[in-house]
Amino acid sequence: MKPLILASGSPRRKELLHQVKLSFEVKVSSVEETFDPLQVPEEIAMNLALQKAQDVAKSCKDAVVIGADTIVVYDGHVLGKPENTEEAKHMLRMLSGNTHDVISGVAIISDNRQVTFYEKTAVTFWSLTDEEIDYYIQSGEPMDKAGSYGIQEVGALFVKEIKGDYFSVVGLPLSRTVRELKSFF
Repeated sequence: MKPLILASGSPRRKELLHQVKLSFEVKVSSVEETFDPLQVPEEIAMNLALQKAQDVAKSCKDAVVIGADTIVVYDGHVLGKPENTEEAKHMLRMLSGNTHDVISGVAIISDNRQVTFYEKTAVTFWSLTDEEIDYYIQSGEPMDKAGSYGIQEVGALFVKEIKGDYFSVVGLPLSRTVRELKSFF
């Protein structure tokens, strides 16, 4: 059987694959996460996932490689990882009391096959106070996350409702990914 490789350094994606008892290796992609802002968000997420998978697959010829990327979209704008605390604060204020989309793109590739897909989940935040936002930013948690929050940690306190796949918001639409993987083995 071909080895399975996760082309991501995300501890959350790693935990999710461990959760379903998959045996895999991690090889972090060196792809720069840049995109064409004229692309639709779903294409952005899938293209970034595919670039990561292809980058790792170049050095892992006989493997099945999973690439993934998660973006947050509010009012037509892609919110990436904040560059500093002021940007994190700005993003969280935007999301406060509103609904945004979290889109996780996934690419699974092997030497003879390729599948890309995405899952979109609508997330609604409670209205947040400045004190809540400041406390969260001081925790350091928002600094490496798209949209400046993680639903699986303290950021869960901001979430009023989700419509869609919870695991996609964490960073990997787990059920769909495993279903798609079956055709590779």
